[in-house]
Amino acid sequence: MGSSKPKSRSIPLLPLRGLLVYPSMVLHLDVGREKSVKALEQCMIDDHMILLCSQSEVNIEEPTQEDIYQVGTIAKVRQMLKLPNGTIRVLVEGVSRAEIEQYLPNEEFYEVLAHELRETQTNDSELDALMRAALSQFEHYINLSKKVTPETLAAVSDIDQPGRLADVITSHLSLKIKDKQEILETIEVRPRLEKLLDFLSNEREVLELERKISQRVKKQMEKTQKEYYLREQMKAIQKELGDKEGRAGEIEDLRTQLSEAELPEKIAAKVEKEIDRLEKMPASSAEGAVIRTYVEWLLALPWSKMTEDDLDIANAEKILDEEHYGLDKPKERVLEYLAVQKLVKKLKGPILCLVGPPGVGKTSLAKSIAKSLGREFVRISLGGVRDEAEIRGHRRTYVGAMPGRILQGMRNAGTANPVFLLDEIDKMAMDFRGDPSSALLEVLDPEQNTTFSDHYIEMPFDLSNVMFVTTANVVHNIPRPLLDRMELLQVPGYTELEKQQIAERHLLPKQKRDHGLEENQLVVESDALMQLIRRYTRESGVRNMEQQLASICRKTAKKIVADPAAAPIVVDTETLKELLGPPKFRYGMAEQEDQIGAVTGLAWTEMGGDTLVIEVTLMSGTGKLTLTGQLGDVMKESAQAAFSYTRSRAKELGIDPQFHEKNDIHIHIPEGAIPKDGPSAGITLATALISALTGRKVSREVAMTGEITLRGRVLPIGGLKEKSLAAHRAGIKKVLLPKDNERDLRDIPDSVRSAMTFVPVSHIDEVLQHALAAQTNASGEAGAAGQQTEALESEAGIQPPVDDKPGDIPPLGAH
Repeated sequence: MGSSKPKSRSIPLLPLRGLLVYPSMVLHLDVGREKSVKALEQCMIDDHMILLCSQSEVNIEEPTQEDIYQVGTIAKVRQMLKLPNGTIRVLVEGVSRAEIEQYLPNEEFYEVLAHELRETQTNDSELDALMRAALSQFEHYINLSKKVTPETLAAVSDIDQPGRLADVITSHLSLKIKDKQEILETIEVRPRLEKLLDFLSNEREVLELERKISQRVKKQMEKTQKEYYLREQMKAIQKELGDKEGRAGEIEDLRTQLSEAELPEKIAAKVEKEIDRLEKMPASSAEGAVIRTYVEWLLALPWSKMTEDDLDIANAEKILDEEHYGLDKPKERVLEYLAVQKLVKKLKGPILCLVGPPGVGKTSLAKSIAKSLGREFVRISLGGVRDEAEIRGHRRTYVGAMPGRILQGMRNAGTANPVFLLDEIDKMAMDFRGDPSSALLEVLDPEQNTTFSDHYIEMPFDLSNVMFVTTANVVHNIPRPLLDRMELLQVPGYTELEKQQIAERHLLPKQKRDHGLEENQLVVESDALMQLIRRYTRESGVRNMEQQLASICRKTAKKIVADPAAAPIVVDTETLKELLGPPKFRYGMAEQEDQIGAVTGLAWTEMGGDTLVIEVTLMSGTGKLTLTGQLGDVMKESAQAAFSYTRSRAKELGIDPQFHEKNDIHIHIPEGAIPKDGPSAGITLATALISALTGRKVSREVAMTGEITLRGRVLPIGGLKEKSLAAHRAGIKKVLLPKDNERDLRDIPDSVRSAMTFVPVSHIDEVLQHALAAQTNASGEAGAAGQQTEALESEAGIQPPVDDKPGDIPPLGAH
C-alpha cells in the first residue's frame, strides 16, 4: 500500500449515503442523523478533523461496521451551520485517504481507530502519458455527456499532480458508489489512473451507443409515425406493468362489471349499447372518454340495490332516545312511519322538513333516523346553491359534464333507499342559471320522483324509496310549491332543564372523549352547568354551550398535562369564572327596575326567540315621529298604528289630546345593527307610547307579544313557544299574549309554564291593566296623571292594575 504507515489515531466517523469524498475536494454536506450530528459536534471540540466513509447501501438508516467501507477520507470541517429544519450543513475539505483499523466502543457516535494512507510521489513519462490520455478521454466524455460544463475541463487541465487528477475526474463521472470507492481504495497513482481510463472508456462507449440509438430513432420517426411510436411505447410499458393492453382491456373490464351488476333490463341494454359504441371508436377519439365516464356512472348507480329496513319500533325508539333528549314530535313521526311501513310493506318515502333555530340538533337527528331504520345516510348542503344543474346535472354535450348532487348522493349511498338529508333548504338562491328550488319539486314529490330524470344520465331513476329529510331555519324563505310537498316538523329551542340534561348525557361525555379525558378526570357540578347555560350562552340550541364545554375540557387537559396529580378537576360556579372569564350575559329581569316608556317585547328570529326592549321618549317639538333601530316596513307600520290608536284614545287615557302638536316622539329599539321586522310588536309599541305620555311606569316583570288594530284589538302572532323560552331565559314573570294564541300554550314545556304566568288578552286595555304599574307620589297617594287614568279606566270598564307581587299575579286565563 503506502510507502510508510503513520501511527494510528482515534477519530469520529461520519457515514455518507450515496456520496463519496476524495482528498482535496471541497463540498457541502447536510447532516441529519443523530449519531452523525454528535460525531460532528465532537470533531468541532477536538481538531475539526473527521473521517468520511461511504455506506455500501444507501437506504440503511443505522449502518453497522459491515455496511461501511473500510477506506475513507479524513476531512477538515471548515464551516458548520444549523438549518431551521434541524439538519446541520457543513463545509468539508478532503485531506487524505485513511483506513479503519477498528471501531472503538462509543454509544453516542461512531468512533474509530484509523491511519492515513499516503501515496508515493513519483513523476515519469509514463505517468505523464496516462494523465494526457485521461484528460483526452474526459474531454470526449464532456462532449458526449452534456452533464459536465466545459469550464470543468479547463479547471481539471490545470492540475499537475497525477493522483489528484484521477480523483477530481472520477468525482465528475456518473459512476456507482462501488466504482468510485474502487478508485478511492487504489492508493498507488499508476493503477488508479489505469482504472480511471477503463471507466472513462466504458462510459464513453455507452454514451456513444446512446447517441447512435437516438439518432437512428430520430431518422426513422416522421410526423405520422410519432403517435404510433408513443402508443407502442405505452403498450410496452403497460405490458411490463402487467396491465391488459389499452382499449381491449378496458372494454373487457366494463363488460365484466355489467355482468356482475344487477341492472334493470332497460339500463343493461343501454350500457351494452354504449360499450359497443366505445369498442368501435378509435382510441384517439375524444368522445371515447365521454362515453366511458357515462358507462361508469350507469354501472355505479344503485338501480336496485336496497337495504332491509329494521322495523323494530322498540329498538328504533331506544336509538332515538339515546342520541337525542327531547324532540318528542320528530321522534314520534319517525316511529309512526316505521309502524305504517310494517303494515303496508311498501310506503312512498315521506318528505320531512325539520324547522328550527341553529344548534338544536336537526342534522344529527336525521343521522339518528337513518341509524334507527338501519339505512345508509347521505347528506348534501343546499346553502348558496343557485344553479339548477347542481340538482339535475349537465347534459353530456358539455365539457366536464356530470350528474347533479341528487344522483351523486345516491352513488355515495350505494343503495336505492337511504335517508337523504337536504341541509339548509331555505338558503338556496336563484339567478340567470335557473332556479334550483324548482328542480327540487320533482325530487320531493312522491307522485313524480319514481321517474326522476337527470340531464346527464337521461334515464328515469326511482327515488320513491328514499326517505328525504330537509332542514331549515325559517319557513318563509322556502318557495310555496316546495313547502307544499313537505311535512313540517318544528324543532323548537330547549329549556334550561333540557339543556342541562343534554349537556350531562351527551355533550360533556363527548367532549371528554374528544379531548382525551377519562370520565373521572373532570367533574362539572350541576350548579356550574346551569350557570354556564344562563350566564355564558344565550341561544335556542346547544352549539355555543358545546363550544364552552370544549373550552373547559381544553383547559382541564392543559392542567392535567402540567400536573397529573391535579386530577380529578371539579368545576363549580367559582371555578367556572376562572376557566371562562366573567359572565357574558346578565341573567334575571330584562330590566332592573320599572321604567317609564320602556317595555319588554318578545321577538322571533332565525336563531330562535329573543327579548327586545322598546323605548319611547318625548321632546318638545311639532309632532314628528322618529323610528330608529333598523326597523323593517311591517314594524314601522305597527308603530304608525300604535301612534294612531293612542291619538284616537288620548282623552280616555288621560293624555293631552294635542300631545302630537307639542311633542316630538322618538321610538327606538336598541341593538340597532340587527334588522328587526314582523307584525308582533304592536301592543309593545302602544304600551311604551302610552307609558311615556301618561308618565306611568311599566312593570319590569312583564313581557308581551301581539299585533294591534286601530281599534285596539290584539291580533294573534306566531312563534309563541320560542318567544316564551326567550322570556324564561330573561327571567320574565308574566307574559301577555293574544287571546287567539291561547291554544298554543299546550306546546310550551311544563317547566316554563310553571315558572311564568301567561295572560291571554284581546284588547289593549287589558294589556295596560297588567303592564302599567300604579304611579304614586312621595306621600304614597296616586299622582294626578295616575288618578286621572284610573278614573278614565273605571269609566271605560277597565279593571285597575294589580300589584305585581308574586301572590297577586292573575292566574292563567285571567284578564
